[in-house]
Amino acid sequence: MRPDAASPCPCGSGVAFDGCCAPILAGTAAETPEALMRSRYTAYAIGDLAHVAGTWHPGTAPERIDPTPGLRWTGLEVIDAVTGEKRGAVEFRAQWREGRVAGELHERSRFVRQSGRWWYLDRDVR
Repeated sequence: MRPDAASPCPCGSGVAFDGCCAPILAGTAAETPEALMRSRYTAYAIGDLAHVAGTWHPGTAPERIDPTPGLRWTGLEVIDAVTGEKRGAVEFRAQWREGRVAGELHERSRFVRQSGRWWYLDRDVR
C-alpha cells in the first residue's frame, strides 16, 4: 500500500515519503546508490515490483520478480554506503515478517552508473 505524501517514508530515513522515495518511485533518477537502494526497499515494502524491475541493471535482471505472499518488510538499517563516480555499494539490514516468523536480510548491494543513472547490479548476502 502506497503511503500518504506526508507519512514517514517506509525506508526509515525519517523524511516524509514525498520528500524521500516517492519522486524516485515516480521516475526521477536517484542521485546516489543509497537513494536508489532505499527506493527499492520502499518498492518491495509497498508492492511496487515494477520499480524494482525498472531499476535493475538489464545485464543482471531476472526474467521475473514475483512477490512472496504474506511477506512484509518491517524495517531498514543502512550500515554503510559508498558512492564513486561509476560504482557504488550499500550494506544494509532489512527486517521482515511472514506470519509469526520474523527475520532479517543482511546484504551488500552493488550499483553501477550508466546512461546518467544508477542501476542495481547485484548483491552479496551476508
